[in-house]
Amino acid sequence: MGHESPLRHVDLFGVTLTFNLSNILMITVASLIVFLIAIAATRNLAMKPTGIQNIFEWIMDFVKGIVKSNMDWKTGGRFHILGITLIMYIFVSNMLGLPFAVVYDDVLWWKSPTADPVITLTLAVMVVGLSHFYAIRMKGFSEYGKDFFRPMWFMFPLKLIEEFANTLTLGLRLYGNIFAGEILLTLLAGSLATGVGGHLAAIIPTLAWMGFSVFIGAIQAFIFTMLTMVYIAHKVSSDH
Repeated sequence: MGHESPLRHVDLFGVTLTFNLSNILMITVASLIVFLIAIAATRNLAMKPTGIQNIFEWIMDFVKGIVKSNMDWKTGGRFHILGITLIMYIFVSNMLGLPFAVVYDDVLWWKSPTADPVITLTLAVMVVGLSHFYAIRMKGFSEYGKDFFRPMWFMFPLKLIEEFANTLTLGLRLYGNIFAGEILLTLLAGSLATGVGGHLAAIIPTLAWMGFSVFIGAIQAFIFTMLTMVYIAHKVSSDH
């Protein structure tokens, strides 16, 4: 993308904190959009759903299927709302930078928040952290600790490596796919500005790639949600 990020440095108790204003803006926008969709879908509930309520109920059933494919509903039902929130938030975030990017004074303000590794890795750390939290809450600290040494004691270092690898791959997979898509769209958009010939040559590939990017964005939201339920099921279920 080749543009700078709007960084602001704040000194707090002798420590310099760096904030990416673009990330803060896009996280807020994505959260607001998901919140408004949820409000619109549940504002006038009907026995025979239509419009956005119908779409929202389909999402709920879809996520319920993801949960039930990894654990029994009695255990996994409590994670249903988490899955709905994740799949909607990540899909919306993936789509925000798709139609356009906003650059002002060579500073990139508008993009997909999931095109930044800091955000995707933060989501991954949150998910893995929740899996540990619910494992302790539902199984007890003693049983949770024993899982790191099963089936044999020497599995402990491998289990630690697995936790690190799961966090890293969960975040970087999402980031890599969305960032690569926006890079290609930027290159194609640059071709549109090279004259009539470049405009005609690039418009069809641009539209085709935008359509493909919608598909990729949806798939990545599904994969992230699916892996979230896999990791949680692995921690909270006694048969994993």
